[in-house]
Amino acid sequence: MDSKDSRLHKLSAAGVLVAMGIIYGDIGTSPIYTLRFIVGDHPIAENFILGGLSCVFWTLTLITTIKYVYLALSADNKGEGGIFALYALVRRYKAGWVIFPAIIGCCTLIADGFITPAISVTSAVEGMRSLNPDITQQTIISIVIAILLALFVFQQFGSSVVGKTFGPVMLVWFVFIGTIGGIHLASNLSILKAINPMYAANLLYEYPGGFWILGAVFLCTTGAEALYSDLGHCGKSNIRMGWGFVKVCLLLSYFGQGAWLLEHEGETLEGLGGVIPFFEIMPKPLLIFGVVIATMATIIASQALISGTFTLVNEAMKLKLWPSTRVRYPTQVKGQIYLPAINWVLMFGSILVVLYFQESDAMQSAYGLAITFDMLMTTSLLVYYFTTAKKSRVRSSILALTFFTIEGAFLISNLSKFSHGGWFSFTIAGFFFVMMFILYNARSLRDRHTEFVDLKHYIQIIQDLQADKSVPKEATNLVYMAVANSKRYIDSNIIYSIFKKRPKRADVYWFVHVDTVDSPYTSKYSVDTIIPRKCFFIRIKLGFKADHRVNLLLNKILHDMAESAEIDLISHYDSLQKHSMPSDFKFVILHSLASVDSEISNFDNLIIQGYRFIKKHSLSTEEMYGLELANVEVESVPIMVGPPAKVRIKREKEESEREKEMRYHGD
Repeated sequence: MDSKDSRLHKLSAAGVLVAMGIIYGDIGTSPIYTLRFIVGDHPIAENFILGGLSCVFWTLTLITTIKYVYLALSADNKGEGGIFALYALVRRYKAGWVIFPAIIGCCTLIADGFITPAISVTSAVEGMRSLNPDITQQTIISIVIAILLALFVFQQFGSSVVGKTFGPVMLVWFVFIGTIGGIHLASNLSILKAINPMYAANLLYEYPGGFWILGAVFLCTTGAEALYSDLGHCGKSNIRMGWGFVKVCLLLSYFGQGAWLLEHEGETLEGLGGVIPFFEIMPKPLLIFGVVIATMATIIASQALISGTFTLVNEAMKLKLWPSTRVRYPTQVKGQIYLPAINWVLMFGSILVVLYFQESDAMQSAYGLAITFDMLMTTSLLVYYFTTAKKSRVRSSILALTFFTIEGAFLISNLSKFSHGGWFSFTIAGFFFVMMFILYNARSLRDRHTEFVDLKHYIQIIQDLQADKSVPKEATNLVYMAVANSKRYIDSNIIYSIFKKRPKRADVYWFVHVDTVDSPYTSKYSVDTIIPRKCFFIRIKLGFKADHRVNLLLNKILHDMAESAEIDLISHYDSLQKHSMPSDFKFVILHSLASVDSEISNFDNLIIQGYRFIKKHSLSTEEMYGLELANVEVESVPIMVGPPAKVRIKREKEESEREKEMRYHGD
């Protein structure tokens, strides 16, 4: 971590300001639509409004503040947070089930990425109705799509320049909504009674259909996961300090809207002309500014979510849970990446949401269901973390009882949205889950059936092959990517490729193993000499957030070894050696294919077929390692993923001439 990053992780005004721009965008724009969706088509009544505000207050307190800001931020992985950082913390305890909450959490977060930009930007642009009630919905949709197109097209250029303005803009946003809300709250301080949780309980248990209102209440905390996921960008001290200020501003906005609603008791929002309380509490002269700053805030929230999705998918790829896709680095800012395929998929998905649902009021039915599953998955991993790593059974039991109950209630309430649009996000999350499930099981299948052989048994054969001039030289340096993670054993596939498929003679053999470790930014390597100057085993340890460009890393390792005189990087060919030309390298990429001689179950066969389909439509291994311009040979080698198929055949005994003659006369 560089010094600038370290400074931003320490508690400081600059760190809190950065957190404003990166962390709080999603949850910070929720006052635009949350209370409006809670009220819906219900008649405005005092107990109803007080109950809704009480639910919002206690949701922000219990879910956002206690679970995420206090508990989750304490479960950091060397300063990093998020579902995969938490998974990396607990997988060391060898509980196989922990992979599934991580996968489900990843899928639901990505599904949320399709809807958040659409609903956030649409809600802000719909504020133009307060300026001009005659504006058509088609005009609003056109403006929203134009903003989304610009937002996603801009991603390829990097957000470092605009990113510097995120913090100040969001600071202005929070001060603005807090001030406007506070002014309106001052006109009816009695609404602060909503802090009493009894109003929430009465709404849920006594108001007709009150329990199902939780689906709309949940929208006030949908950005809470970002507090944990983006921990590595800002540090927990800055996030916690910033949240104190942000929560006050959010509550002032919510309670100010509540005070305005009570001024119209007995009416409905539809009867008032479909107004949006968030914009109605603004003084008319400030309304234009309010719409503009709201649109800017939702763009920032969408930008942060898109960047977070890129980071999440990149981590999943490094953990071999996502198909390989191209990764670009648009700027020199640490950790800033751009995934073209994911960017365009998110863009078309967000535009599809706008075109299909048309209005933010309809979008809210698709919003929240997927993220509820993600929060439950985080809770399950947190409970396991506090039980194992912290050995705090009391705290983990309280945590489990409290948050499984609350989030379970939110889940049940959100399930009512399924037929009204929740199916959309659920379908997207389900698609990604099937894909990740196939990749996980395919990797497990390969690991189970990949055979390793003792490398010391082949040292003499390697030396004899290197000395055998009758075998044409394949390359001066032959590099294999190995599954084996120690110098003692090597993949039987590599031995098969070197000696059995077609003998491959080389002056130097390199076996390279890349290990993804639990520490986020680890970048280390070790070299084991198998045969001095002739054969080496390199183990590269990389964190799940570190740069995995193996070609550049290997080049650095080779130059380090050349400087220590372990190897010679000058060409071994006489004509080139005298000109000090660099030595040639050839990379052999081995693709394991299930042998046709295997007898496998129907489930394994489905996994294999699914894996082949995914691999066919994803980035090739050589492109993933950055070797597409190098001398690369791709080979397919068979592995047995089940018992050998049983076949029967009997040799016919050949008859002698005498036996033939006797049989003939006998007939």
